[in-house]
Amino acid sequence: MSASDAAPESSKAATDAAARKDRTLAEFLLMLDDFKPLIPSEVTDYYLQRVGFDCEDERLKRLLALAAQKFVSDIAADAYSHARIRSGGARSKAGGAATKIKTVLTMDDLTAALAEYGVNAKKPEYYL
Repeated sequence: MSASDAAPESSKAATDAAARKDRTLAEFLLMLDDFKPLIPSEVTDYYLQRVGFDCEDERLKRLLALAAQKFVSDIAADAYSHARIRSGGARSKAGGAATKIKTVLTMDDLTAALAEYGVNAKKPEYYL
């Protein structure tokens, strides 16, 4: 096989990969037609309007709502992890059986989780 034979094969592979990505994106956008995000569309529209984003495509708005939902979910999961670490995964023994103690999320847990994403949520040292 010569170098000139390898070039058409590599360009064909690149074209096939691009076509596959386009099909995957098209299928994903079709799935967004039936998707109902947890964040109401009115809330999404309000915040998009506040930042100056004007778009009539509902699928794009649903995609942004899905991204926001994922962001909030990740922060909640990280805050829960911080709370579990803080409490040491404590278990109590009542009546010989090990039972789980409820995990309580605090503002410190949320602040630590938000700090991982670059969001500063610390309260000021003093109150007026």
